[in-house]
Amino acid sequence: MSLITIGQLATAFIVIILILLQERTSGAGGLFGGGGGEFYQRRRGVERILFIATIATAILFTLLSILNLLY
Repeated sequence: MSLITIGQLATAFIVIILILLQERTSGAGGLFGGGGGEFYQRRRGVERILFIATIATAILFTLLSILNLLY
């Protein structure tokens, strides 16, 4: 396996973990579409850091995928 493929695997696992760590709604009601009255909430603190890290890691994964395709 090449170094790019190993990087892809690592970033894929990190993206999965970061997505699972994000809490969209509180309680089990959010699992089935319920979740409260507010439509939009501002991200703060750790939630914002997780959101930005998820985006950055997904971009890194995309770039590694393109590199793997080219080389």
